[in-house]
Amino acid sequence: MNRRNHTYTYKTVNRFLGKALHRYRMIEEGDRIAIGLSGGKDSLCLMRILRERQSRVPVHYELIGIHVDPGFDGGFSEALKAYCEKQEYPFYLDRSDHGVRGHSPQNRENPCFLCARLRRKRLFELMNALGCNKLALGHTKDDVITTLLLNMFYAGEISTMLPVQTFFDGKFTLIRPLVYVDETLIRRFAKEASFPIFQNPCPTAGFSKRSEIKSFLDQMSQKNRKIKGNLFHALHRVRPEYLFT
Repeated sequence: MNRRNHTYTYKTVNRFLGKALHRYRMIEEGDRIAIGLSGGKDSLCLMRILRERQSRVPVHYELIGIHVDPGFDGGFSEALKAYCEKQEYPFYLDRSDHGVRGHSPQNRENPCFLCARLRRKRLFELMNALGCNKLALGHTKDDVITTLLLNMFYAGEISTMLPVQTFFDGKFTLIRPLVYVDETLIRRFAKEASFPIFQNPCPTAGFSKRSEIKSFLDQMSQKNRKIKGNLFHALHRVRPEYLFT
């Protein structure tokens, strides 16, 4: 796509993504980056923009989309594969039983935790097999805020997702290039870009604690549009002298 044809929404998302890349030095020369493609609008947006930037930035890097199918009946992995092939995205499909195991009778208390842990472990294994040194995930500003509240409400600690994290003594690096992007911008961009909508077959989709927090934030934001921004900015303005030790 010619840059002159990009919409205002695209340019805004790209600007925030570029800000995160630059501030945290997320992408370096020669990186081979695995993008965790969940099939949702966030990861599709991430792939679209990082792919487009390859042709015009001075840093050379490679991309490959990875989707770990959780194993539910009625999944969309083949449709996602077909979409990526049509867009000429490098793509790797891995089939698993993580979702089925997470929702087994022996693990009813927290199926999302086990499924997510198994998926993350598998992503690192696939990175190693595919020669990738970085994993890019499509977490947005809203995900950072939601995680902060989740950890405060249910784990009793003040913590959240980091823009950049290293694992296994620096062998792998996890990056979140959309960390400055608001979810409303992603939704608008997904609509303008005509992203496909894949139906999530997970039985607990939309009923998790994360979904509850997001719904709560949306309700609060309707009363005061500054709330999400204030929560995000609070992460950069921590005052330890007013916290318990």
